[in-house]
Amino acid sequence: MFENLTDVFSAVAVKYLTAVDADPSSSNQHEIGGLVKAGLADAMGYPSDGDKIPFPATMVFLDDFSDEPIVCEDVVTWYDSRHSKSHRGPEYRLYYRTNSVTDAFQEGDFSLVAFTIDRSLLMFFCRPDSAMERQLRILFGATQTDIEDSFKRVPIETLDVITPIRLMLARYGVELDVAGTSNAERLEIIREEFGDSFPSTKKFSNFTRNFSSDVSATQDPDMCLIRWMDEEELMFRLLERHIVQQKITQGFGENGDDVDEFVSFSLSVQNRRKSRVGHAFENHIEELLIQNGIRFQRGVTTEGKQKPDFLFPGQREYHDSGYPSTELRMLAAKTTCKERWRQILPEARLIDRKHLITLEPSISSDQTAQMIEHNIQLIVPLSIQSTYSSNQLKHIFSIGDFFAELRGIKI
Repeated sequence: MFENLTDVFSAVAVKYLTAVDADPSSSNQHEIGGLVKAGLADAMGYPSDGDKIPFPATMVFLDDFSDEPIVCEDVVTWYDSRHSKSHRGPEYRLYYRTNSVTDAFQEGDFSLVAFTIDRSLLMFFCRPDSAMERQLRILFGATQTDIEDSFKRVPIETLDVITPIRLMLARYGVELDVAGTSNAERLEIIREEFGDSFPSTKKFSNFTRNFSSDVSATQDPDMCLIRWMDEEELMFRLLERHIVQQKITQGFGENGDDVDEFVSFSLSVQNRRKSRVGHAFENHIEELLIQNGIRFQRGVTTEGKQKPDFLFPGQREYHDSGYPSTELRMLAAKTTCKERWRQILPEARLIDRKHLITLEPSISSDQTAQMIEHNIQLIVPLSIQSTYSSNQLKHIFSIGDFFAELRGIKI
């Protein structure tokens, strides 16, 4: 299990894209330079004798106003653009191909390039001065980095909070390395239980919790939820990689080359990755409530078709006119918020103060201020709260805080 950024990344650098980086018409190339001065070349290596080193790259474009980032798996090439010019010193550049992400970014955009220990690249892009830039800078420890139009190395050695990054990448369908002997052994345990097919999310959540028995749901519910989510993410990726590799080996269609079947399979993989995280989040919250002896119902109706994720103590009390509304609670669970938090406003009209739990790191101050204005109590697990400002934390609950409130009204 990863604990520190240096367990995953060898080096990270940030910059604002120049015209040469982002606009092929400016340089007739698709290249990004400046990685040597930022120290990434020490990790990536220095091509010689005209060599061109290919690296697998996951490229992601993030938008403040969309929960669906643009994600592209591609290959970039690291080479010396001056190899044929013996009278000049080397100039190492990263060549990229046109894809959906490169079509989205533009001059001036914020970029973060992370080189992983398994020798692949994670490349993030977003608009400058956006909430997404702020989130990326906080997650990767670049808040104090003076960003210009040339890459600056980020001192990731000083940051030990990897969980928010893992969870963010999981929501975007991006995989961190899961190779290793211990994981191979764990895959066999998973296959003994489920074979070579995906079980229901509920069954898988129940199964993966067995591997985090050293964390107490009653003594430390905040850490327990994060560990359960981390464990399920790791084990799902192990099973997914195995199943996908089998399918690729088998081929698609009768002759193994059916493009339509391949596209359909690829889409199913992506959709499963995205939907599974939300279901797992709710499954583990449900188990936390059960183990803490808290009365609740999941997904029951309040008004019309409105169904809050969790209702306390339950539907019968909610519709009982004699039951005091001050002792009713609802909880919405969203792994990521952005503008989606507004969806919970019409849920459970009898409950004025609504609770919302999220795994979203570093939500902007403007957004949290709007939540307070709409009487929404934000809940963030303790290990992710470090990505929020001290002023924001005055208004944010931990899971333990929420459970204490529920016990206070004897739910």
